[in-house]
Order: sequence, then C-alpha cells, then structure tokens
Amino acid sequence: MYITIQALNNMHGSKPLKIDAIVKLVKEPDNKYDTEAIACEMRYFGKIGYVSNSTNTVVIGSMSAGRLYDKINDEYFARIKFITGQTALAKVLTSDEYIAEVENPESDIHYLSDDLGKIDVDFISKNIKGDDSDC
Repeated sequence: MYITIQALNNMHGSKPLKIDAIVKLVKEPDNKYDTEAIACEMRYFGKIGYVSNSTNTVVIGSMSAGRLYDKINDEYFARIKFITGQTALAKVLTSDEYIAEVENPESDIHYLSDDLGKIDVDFISKNIKGDDSDC
C-alpha cells in the first residue's frame, strides 16, 4: 500500500527525501486543520511533512491519510520509493517488513521510535497487505 507524502516548505526543502529512507507516520488527532492528519518524521530532520489527504495532492493509486488512518497504529512506518519535487510516494511497511526493520540494528526505525514494542503487529498484519492490492 502506497501513500503520498507532501514535504513541508521549510528550511530543509526536499533535502530529507531520499529513496529507501524510513519515515515515521504519526497520527495527529488534535490537528486543527485535519482530524485525520498523519505527520511524517525522519531521522535528523524531525517533521518533514504530512500524508496527503486532498484529491488535489494524493497521487492516483496511493492512499490518502483518511483511508490510511484506521489501518495503522498511532505511530507506524513507511519507506520512500519515489520522489518528485516536494512529493514522495512511500510504501507502508507490512508487518513482516516492520519486524525485519526492528531486527536490523542499523535501521533508522530505532532512532525514530521511543517504544517499538507498543506497535500491534497483529493489527498491522490484518490491515496492511504485502501485495498492495488495496491501494
């Protein structure tokens, strides 16, 4: 399952966006503009943008924040696969991919999460399929 990430126009610009980089997805239910907002954070940069939630910004074939919101825990992860300008397409990690990242001591996932044990892998395996059939 793929998502569109809109990078913020800040001092970093598109600099944080790198192919294969891990992005932390963080629900922001108290966001005053969008109650289904999902922020995107990266190691070294902090918040770099948001999962798109508008028909004007969601790349066709990817999921909006609203469609993804109930499929992930309050905190989860994706891997950037494509970049164009300030926009990135990222693949939401399946439960198996998540476990592989946790087992890799070099993964940025260890620097992005305070408590990797709080992620419900069973919940993720029911909602995130490895074949990308529900994008």
